[in-house]
Amino acid sequence: MASDFPYEISPDEFAQLVLQAIADLPPPYAKLMESIAVMVEEEPSKEVLDDLELDGEDDLLGLYQGQSLADESFFGVGGTQPAKISIYRGPILRHCDSPDQVVQEVYDTVVHELGHHVGLDDDEMPY
Repeated sequence: MASDFPYEISPDEFAQLVLQAIADLPPPYAKLMESIAVMVEEEPSKEVLDDLELDGEDDLLGLYQGQSLADESFFGVGGTQPAKISIYRGPILRHCDSPDQVVQEVYDTVVHELGHHVGLDDDEMPY
């Protein structure tokens, strides 16, 4: 079976890159990740792409779902879903030209989605 990627990083190896990216976060940020479910998915679903009004799956490398810390309140409604970050293997591999670039993109995507958890918008991200 031919790969759509210029090099092969298996799903298990990719999941290890995500775990390593989380482990490499500075301690205060790594602590924040303890309350977030992190999922590695092959591709974003059609429903997610439609909800975000994106044309193709390569436009989305990761997704934060949940209430940001900036929006949390003691008076908030209970029973909300826990925060979740999805990291999409296919789009990241297609976006990158080398395994080293994949490592950096995984880290950047984890940091970007964590930024949403703390209440940052896309235009407020450090990169």
